[in-house]
This record gives sequence, C-alpha cells and structure tokens, in this order.
Amino acid sequence: MEIARSVIEKCLARGVREFVVCSGARNIPLISALLECEDVVVWSHFEERAAGFYALGRMMDTREPCAVITTSGTAVAELLPAVVESYYQGRPLLVISADRPSEYRGSGAPQAIEQVGMFGNYVGGCEDVESGCDEILSGWNGRQPWHVNVCLGEGGGDTESEHDVKLEIGEWRLERERLDVSNLVRFFDDVWKGVVVCLGGLEPEDRAEVFSFLKKLKIPVIADPTSGLRELLGDLVISDPDRMLRGAQFAKVLRIGDVPVGRFWRDLESQPEIEVLNLSRTGFSGLARASETISGNLSRIIKGIGEVEEVGDVTDLLNGNGRRVAQIDELLERFPESEPAFVRMTSIYATMAESVYLGNSLPIREWGLFAQRDKGAPHEVVRANRGANGIDGQLATWAGWTHGIDDAWILIGDLTALYDLSAPSLLHDCEAEGRVIVVMNNGGGRIFDRLPRVQKMDGAQKGIIANEHAFSFESWAMMWGWDYQRVETVDELEIEAGSAPLVVELVPCEKQTKAFWDAYESLVK
Repeated sequence: MEIARSVIEKCLARGVREFVVCSGARNIPLISALLECEDVVVWSHFEERAAGFYALGRMMDTREPCAVITTSGTAVAELLPAVVESYYQGRPLLVISADRPSEYRGSGAPQAIEQVGMFGNYVGGCEDVESGCDEILSGWNGRQPWHVNVCLGEGGGDTESEHDVKLEIGEWRLERERLDVSNLVRFFDDVWKGVVVCLGGLEPEDRAEVFSFLKKLKIPVIADPTSGLRELLGDLVISDPDRMLRGAQFAKVLRIGDVPVGRFWRDLESQPEIEVLNLSRTGFSGLARASETISGNLSRIIKGIGEVEEVGDVTDLLNGNGRRVAQIDELLERFPESEPAFVRMTSIYATMAESVYLGNSLPIREWGLFAQRDKGAPHEVVRANRGANGIDGQLATWAGWTHGIDDAWILIGDLTALYDLSAPSLLHDCEAEGRVIVVMNNGGGRIFDRLPRVQKMDGAQKGIIANEHAFSFESWAMMWGWDYQRVETVDELEIEAGSAPLVVELVPCEKQTKAFWDAYESLVK
C-alpha cells in the first residue's frame, strides 16, 4: 500500500486528475489508494482495450493527461492500440500497470508476463517500480504516452487507509517550445509558382488563428472535416481535390494540422518536385519523402510570422470548382439511396448536433467529399482518430470525448461498430441527451471494393477481403436500452434524438452505390 500510495501521489503532483480503472486482484492497492483521494475523476470499465480509447477521448476533451490502471498479465497488453494512437496524436496517456514481483518474470507463472518495455517506442519512457518511486514521471515531457509498471507483492495486505493527509492535485503544465518560423517566412518568397494548403485536424484553440491566416492569404485549401473550417472557408475550399488537382500546376504545399485524409496527400510521395512544409503539433511529417516540418503550437507558429499579405489563387486552381460541386450534387440526387447520398443527408441532419465524430475509413472520406457545405450551418466541432488511422476503439473514444455533452453524434461503419461492441457500457451513467450513433451498414469493408487489385478478384475472394457479413444492429441497440431506427430509403431518414441514445442503421442500396461511383469516376474536370 505504501508503494501504491506513492505512485498515485506522484501522478497527482504532476497534474493527472482523471483515471480509468480496470479492476483486478493485482491492482487493488493502486485503486484503493486512488479512491482515498479527493477531487479526482475515476472512471471504471471492465475491458482494457476500450478503456484505453476512452482515456484518449478524455484527453481530446480536456487536453490534459488521463491515466489507465490495469492489473497484471495480458490486461496491460490490451492497451497497445490506444497507446499507439495516443503516440501519433501526441496525447499524454499514462499507463499504470500492476505487476507481480520481478522474480516471476520469464517463469511462466500465472499472471506474469514481461510487462516492462511492452510498448516499445510508443511511450516516452517505462519506469519499473518495485520499491522507491521518488523520481517517477520526472522525465515525462507530457507530449507522448508514458508507462509506470508497479510491482506489488503477494498476499492480502490491508488496504485500509492510515493517512488523513489530503493529497493536492498539481497543475498540468507543458514547457513552451522554442519555435523557429524562418522556414515558414521563406516559404512565401516565391508564391507566384502556386501554393495549396492542406488543412488537417486542428485543436479547438487553433481554429480561429488558422481561419484568420487563411482568409488573409486567400490560398486554395484542401480542408479535412476535422479542421472545423471546411464549411467556414467557403469558396477557398477545393471541393474534390483528389481529382480537381490531378495534373494541376503548382509548386508548393503548406500542410497545417494533422496528416490529411485524402488521396492527394499520399500522391505527394511520388511528386518530390513539389515543396512541402508541415506545421504540425505532433512533429510528424506524414510523408516518407523529403519535406520540412515546424512542430509546436500552431497558433504560436502562425503568430510568429507577423502580418501576411494576400497571395490568392495565382495558378487558377479553383477554376471549375463550382462546376464540380454541381456535378456531385446532381449525382447525389440521381442516386438518392446510394451510400454517398446517405452521408449527405446525415450531414444535413447533423447540423443540429453540437459535435460530430467521424470513423475511419470510408465515413471520414465520404464526409469530406459529400457532406453539406453551407457556411450558415458549419460543422465546427468534428473529431476523429487520425493517429494510426484504423477502425479500432472509435466508439470508446467518442464516449470519452463527449461524456456528459448533449447532442453528440457519431458516424461509423459497420465493421467499426462490430470492433467496439462493448463500448456502450462506458455511456451507462452518462447523463446526456440527443446522442445519435449512425452506423453505415454496407455489409463489410467496402472501401476495399474500390481498390484496383480487389476489383480483379472473384466474388468469394472479394468477400474475404471485405469481411462480408449480414448482421443487423437492432439487437445491439436493444441490449443497451437504446432507441433504434433502420433506414433503407432516403424517405425513411428522419432523425429525432431523445433522452436515450439513438442508433440509426443506414442500409444503402448496393446497386445505386456502385452506379454512383461509376458515374463519379467518369466525371471530367
């Protein structure tokens, strides 16, 4: 208990105030020590994998650290996906794992695995605590995950408190980075060659500064939904960048925020002649090819260059943008039961939401292409997991990000929902209304259907690649006491959220979806 209390005390002193606990016999001393403390927020969940992603969602909301406390054995291994995602998002996830004494390592004894170093490069450090813990967390910079492994002895020690001292929670504080914005200043020296901005996900506190910066420059923008500026930037946004910029002449790309979603960004790998400068909170370039990166607080980076002059659309990249929008709108009207048309209608209803969470892989891409673009009803609060870009833990992350917040919506695919079936229990005691879970059920991972190599396969092979299924989500909704609505035609789509969460299962027409994409691919610039 003394070791457990010391570990918790160090966490509180560092400013960690939220903990997700996954109880087991081994970590009872840690949980007991935590429950002695006042003013901490303790969440409980029975499954470590979802708990890690819930903690990730809490960090998205608070921009402060969140700790997960696990028992020993494979329990801690379940946190690897959330640790990886936190690493690439630059979130301060703290893993506190209970362990058997070190002499059990390598013995094959029950609940004894090699926990130290389990997360490899995805944590800034791993501290193995078996006795004293005066120095733990002292090396943590708070910009990436950290692991504290606590060895706890055998036997049933007394967990009753002998301490009347109230532990104070310290202030969570990050040291200011030293910024050098000279590369950004030089980037604008020869803008007559043409510049495109790739706008990825932004933290809420950066949006106003980035918006003002881009409105002054008037440069063509590829705006991801998670930027929160996709609708607000209006005519500056290229509506279909993967195709509208194919073959276009420009010399520079300025990326601001997270790594962008679209194919255009990946195509830059084979275009080394285009200069790329990244303004990144996390410091990841998002490219294997050569590029330059300025990492740090985005608002500080932009303020650091001072006043900027208008650049404009010097190579006429936005020419034809309005025509492409009209072409897409015509296709959505012609194929109203297609998956893209369902996304458009969902986005219109979601203007009533306070926040929107978008799942990988198709939902976020289709939202970027087909969601409504009305500047009068923008989707400003939009989130996604774009660290490792998988479908893992999406519902759990959404639950953590929006805990206690009314009118929170999420759009995910069917496989994503199946991947995270236990996550709704994290909302069991959440007093919030107007929650909507939209599941696009197209019978599998249909993003693979559009890959050229998959299109050449026969039906059985395609089914394996796409993980085809015939499941419905009505029983899943009933299991959690949620409302349910199945939608197969656009006339049936009428979303009215109430006090209980609402699951809207969208079942698009396969034939119309295929016809839509065939027609879309044939559009000319």
